[in-house]
Amino acid sequence: MTVPEIKVCGITRPEDATFALTEGADFLGFILYHKSPRRVTLQEALALFDAAEVPKEKRVAVDVNPNPSHLSQLKKEGFSLFQLHFPFDLPRARIGEWVQAVGSENLWLAPKLRPGESFPEDLTTFASSFLIDGFSPDAYGGTGQSADWNQFAEWRNSWADKDWILAGGLSPENVSQAVAISGASRVDANSGVESAPGIKDAAKIRAFFASLNPT
Repeated sequence: MTVPEIKVCGITRPEDATFALTEGADFLGFILYHKSPRRVTLQEALALFDAAEVPKEKRVAVDVNPNPSHLSQLKKEGFSLFQLHFPFDLPRARIGEWVQAVGSENLWLAPKLRPGESFPEDLTTFASSFLIDGFSPDAYGGTGQSADWNQFAEWRNSWADKDWILAGGLSPENVSQAVAISGASRVDANSGVESAPGIKDAAKIRAFFASLNPT
């Protein structure tokens, strides 16, 4: 099994950011969505960058259907990547504005798809990376619900030139199986490595990394 890149998401404390980086995190996610229990403000995120010395290329802004001008500000303030959740039928003009704001190569598009729903093929023209999360009717991510790993694998095979990021309920106990089935090139750890929303558990983070790279 090829070891995927690992993103630790929902960072709210500098000690969690530092520990995740020490363990080898490829990316750290900072959730700016106002309804998330792991939400940080932009100023709090910037303070975390400084306190944990987060490399610029590892900083991922996570938001839900943000205003394009807000994305431009986030890029100006030092975020490099943008994980954006949105309804699958969001007008494509809005996504085009995101591309103009931060560049298609910096977008991780995360459409909200119901179980059994087809992946919207037209989205593949807007970005090079796509994140598939577990479905919840009343929330965007962070619910601990697992995505459909087999469906993920089908989409990854259909658009093999794209990067596919697997999220949703990944934990030290299931992530190696999830990667084996899905073939994900990146995985996103959030609720599965926490003791409470926004509070990461060092032992769980270490176990998560060890389960993917046991050597």
